[in-house]
Amino acid sequence: QVQLVESGGGLVQDGGSLTVSCVASGRIFSTFNMGWFRQAPGKEREFIAGITWTGRNTYYADSVKGRFTISRDNAKSTVYLIMNSLKPEDTAVYYCAADPNLGMVRTTSYEYNYWGQGTQVTVSS
Repeated sequence: QVQLVESGGGLVQDGGSLTVSCVASGRIFSTFNMGWFRQAPGKEREFIAGITWTGRNTYYADSVKGRFTISRDNAKSTVYLIMNSLKPEDTAVYYCAADPNLGMVRTTSYEYNYWGQGTQVTVSS
């Protein structure tokens, strides 16, 4: 089992920046690939970024590529999502998730076994 707790969400203006974090406890953090997903009201949960357990490989959805950066610190059992050039359409609840598969980053939510409770990110126009 692993428990995930996100933090760092909030309200930011169009074009602003925000970093959200996710701290893991329980099983050894480095035994998981990690992903960030988001869900806006009335929409399905969507994959936005993932990182392999080593941190060497990352993958991004086209909607955030070039604006968002995922990173991890295995010593701190923490994964980060650095968000720049935020847009109103980035408004959503952001979730981190853990995938026990240690191959390539996977992008579908059902492949991730553990989820945090989510943190709200609101971008005002």
